[in-house]
Amino acid sequence: MSRLFVVMGLVLTLGLSVAPTQALPASPVDNGIIFGGQWAPVNESTTSTVNLSELPAVVEVFTATWCENCVDVEHALDDVQAEGWLQQYHIHRAIGETQDPFGTVVLDQRWRDLYGMTSPPAVVFNGTMKKIGSVADDGDLKNEFTNLAKRDLGLGQGTSSFVWTPTSEQQGTLAWNLDIPAWVLENATLNVTAWLVEAAAEFEDGSNGLGTYPHIVHRLDVLGHTLNGTATVNIPTAFDGSDMEIHLLYNVIPDPVEEPLSSTEDENDEPNDTPSISILMTGMVVAIAAAVFTRRVP
Repeated sequence: MSRLFVVMGLVLTLGLSVAPTQALPASPVDNGIIFGGQWAPVNESTTSTVNLSELPAVVEVFTATWCENCVDVEHALDDVQAEGWLQQYHIHRAIGETQDPFGTVVLDQRWRDLYGMTSPPAVVFNGTMKKIGSVADDGDLKNEFTNLAKRDLGLGQGTSSFVWTPTSEQQGTLAWNLDIPAWVLENATLNVTAWLVEAAAEFEDGSNGLGTYPHIVHRLDVLGHTLNGTATVNIPTAFDGSDMEIHLLYNVIPDPVEEPLSSTEDENDEPNDTPSISILMTGMVVAIAAAVFTRRVP
């Protein structure tokens, strides 16, 4: 009997520790909508007005300089961005991090609060769809990312106006005007935000071999909650060079809904925390057990 237990233990350990790589389909995120993406170099005055339907998808990328799979994801995103479908914002891992110099705890914690604790690579499209990992679920990664970027956010007809005026090397003024159907903002809060992004920075010690790391988000400032306004923005110091950018993004956050207390909940129900074993693993254990007992029968 002891031999049987040893064999079963080995089989279970092997089955639970060596899992096949699977494509994880993108899953919905219920935290609201992020859109926008008009931007300017911080040292250049800029004015632009864009139809909401023409805005590229806002793609947040959770990455790290040691993450080899992130390189495949980011190259596929680069291909889609080159066709005008999306704009990338890279959030580098910071909490518990020792190898990546580009992350901040504030941005890492924001990612965890909004999208859960995930390991790089992970991407979120317009705050609504999250894709984890580097294995395509829809053809190849470029095809999957293109389809996610083309998803209609249902913003209706409208425009976004963006005006950036640098007033010194460390500061500038951002003005915005959002023309959007009123029903989009019903039972929701509008956050108008400025994202300070470094176009690219060098890090030769990055173990994924990328060398140059693009679209690095330094900071996210909430400017206000109204459809139009003006705000002063402080400009952070770049990691290297002078390629800091300022981006205008909007976040529509649904107001919380109070759930009524249920009087029909069964207090005697206990959660079932027992891990399941796959049908294949069960079959293997049964076959091994049968073989062991057969050999012992004279």
